[in-house]
Amino acid sequence: MSPAGHPAAVERFDGWIGGLGTASGLRYVIGHWPHSPLGTFTDVMLERPDGHRMLLAPSPEVAAFVGATYTFDEVRYVPVDLRSAGSAFFLTAGPLESRFTLGGRSPLGLLLRAVPWRVATAPWWIATIDAIARRVLPGVRTVGSAGGGRTEYYGAQDLHRIVAATTTLDGVDQGALRPVSPPVRFGFGSTPTAPSWVRITTLIAGAGNAGNSVEPIGSGGSPSR
Repeated sequence: MSPAGHPAAVERFDGWIGGLGTASGLRYVIGHWPHSPLGTFTDVMLERPDGHRMLLAPSPEVAAFVGATYTFDEVRYVPVDLRSAGSAFFLTAGPLESRFTLGGRSPLGLLLRAVPWRVATAPWWIATIDAIARRVLPGVRTVGSAGGGRTEYYGAQDLHRIVAATTTLDGVDQGALRPVSPPVRFGFGSTPTAPSWVRITTLIAGAGNAGNSVEPIGSGGSPSR
């Protein structure tokens, strides 16, 4: 198709992205995808205070796909489970555990919901609002390339603030909820600085196979091939 529609060769992921920071300096991004070419799954990208970037993926297939699009220093295959009860969410992902609570829809969320779904997820619209997103939400991009010959389009349709969270990594409390600052460095853009839960459709165009030269390890820490 032309740029006015969806790209001819495109992978479509429909779900939610959550971005959280902690007092320790750990920042992490949760991707929850009820509808995707890889089925339903949840994955987590985290960046430690020292800049070490890690992908926690539930399967080799997810790790391969995400690793071909983003950049990590370490990839782990671990069970990843996200559950919710009302506005409370409970995440376990290998060494990471998180409990977070959503607040009401933000003013930006109200604006996003006012845009018709077909417009909000169209590449031409996503590319058009990229410049606005960069000004309104520092660090946020709606279109770009994270490598591997792939172009990504992020079509946001709703946004709730995350108002409370507890996080542990390797059993160590990471402190109180904080902004996602500095921005995470997995790809061409970050999540909003304010901890947020964003309804999103991600379109990934291009069939680049270049990934990371990172040795995946299983949940037990041994090499997994």
